[in-house]
Amino acid sequence: MIVATVILILSAALFCFYFQSTCQKILRRQFDREYFQSIASANRLEFLSVRGMLDGLGKPAARSLLRQALKCDFLALTYLLKNAANVNRRYASEERILILYFRWQFLSLAMRRLLGMSDDRVILRLTSVLQYFANVVGQRVEAVKFGNLAAAEFPLSF
Repeated sequence: MIVATVILILSAALFCFYFQSTCQKILRRQFDREYFQSIASANRLEFLSVRGMLDGLGKPAARSLLRQALKCDFLALTYLLKNAANVNRRYASEERILILYFRWQFLSLAMRRLLGMSDDRVILRLTSVLQYFANVVGQRVEAVKFGNLAAAEFPLSF
């Protein structure tokens, strides 16, 4: 029974390690240019300002506002990933993995808050995922803007 428990714990730890490594590899992808700033300003996303506010906010109330802003940005960007300039109207495999990673890190953020631990690194990881999503949306919009996709390829849904 002890051996089975040890194997289960080691397997779970290795899974978490490889999952984290895979997500970090996806996040290191280089884009032609930085699209995230235009997407963030056009959609009034807050993740860029959250990075800047990390140092000045030490109060728990202010931290909860940061978490709420990140959650709202996540919902907006996942909607845009699925619907904006996306012919298939589905997430790519990398996007699905990063959605799970974001949710895992967001849960980690809540656990760190309960345990009274520092959460700056987790917030930075969350903002890097949101930046990646904004870059992907911007790249897709740029492709449509320059005419790589025809309007007839997008199904109309009302």
